[in-house]
Amino acid sequence: MDRDTRPSKLTLAAVAAEVGVSAPTVSKVVNGRQDVAEATRARVMAALQRTGYKSPLQRKSAPVHRAVEVVFDSLNSAYGVEILNGLMEQAAVSDMEVILSITGRQAASPLGPEARAQRLVDEGRAGMIVVTSAFGSAQLEAFNRRQIPIVVVDPLNPPPADVFSVGASNWAGGKAAASHLLELGHRRIAYIGGPSAAECSQARLHGYMAALMAAGITVDDEYVSAGPFKPENGVRGMKALLALENPPTAIFAASDSIALGILAEARRQNVRIPEDMSLVGFDGTPQAEESVPPLTSVSQPLQDMGRSALSFILRQMRGEDIDSRRVELATHLVVRESTAPPRKS
Repeated sequence: MDRDTRPSKLTLAAVAAEVGVSAPTVSKVVNGRQDVAEATRARVMAALQRTGYKSPLQRKSAPVHRAVEVVFDSLNSAYGVEILNGLMEQAAVSDMEVILSITGRQAASPLGPEARAQRLVDEGRAGMIVVTSAFGSAQLEAFNRRQIPIVVVDPLNPPPADVFSVGASNWAGGKAAASHLLELGHRRIAYIGGPSAAECSQARLHGYMAALMAAGITVDDEYVSAGPFKPENGVRGMKALLALENPPTAIFAASDSIALGILAEARRQNVRIPEDMSLVGFDGTPQAEESVPPLTSVSQPLQDMGRSALSFILRQMRGEDIDSRRVELATHLVVRESTAPPRKS
């Protein structure tokens, strides 16, 4: 079914044309008439569910709640909590209710894309905000057909051009982190990144590489690794780097969580931060400020990202014309005690 038949323009005739029956037949099914063959009724009902069509009576009686569903793959990091804090603050001043959903690595549902989208319509959700999770094209299309506002925050995979998204200037942040270490005098700088397919991790890596290449330094493949945005990735990456014949003198970690794992492994191996090795994180979470030593980190405006995501939903609800479907907020480097000039050999 093409985009001209989305719910705002959907007619019984359009549904009839898709199924291959007459408009009066579709009308009978919608109004619960019994004089329709069961096989035909089933085909019509499937088309109505697939398109999200509702009769005028159904639309008048549908619940209208000022509630938005927020989907996280997990909430076990300061990153997610900070985004949620900003979102909740914006919801409070906007008289919106927040429904929280924790899904795991994939924003999937046992209901399937169509049924899940229809559930949001039936429950009167104002829209959905998806934070860091991968969201499939089938689910996005199901939302689109029903005109459900959706916003993705720091998506792991690039969203379609017509989907609203909120993020930070990851490339600039990666470049700032590496440039800071270069200015201190480091030349052997490693990067322990997030998932290799994650758009934000790729951008941070490319910023790091741009800074090194501008300084005339070749990026050493042994100094670059990828993994989840979790402390265990930092532990694993630190072990591998320390096992090299020529370990780096500094590490740029793609998240504060990864950096915390690096700090833990450094303590286990009696590597002093920053005396023996400098470390920069990314996110600017409270954990960075509270770590020992306090972590130099590229700060993302996480709470502002949450507020911006909900603002996108509200503007779509009001039917506003929105020039750009992408908001990219500035990052900035916060220098603390985990970075210093390299130790003189």
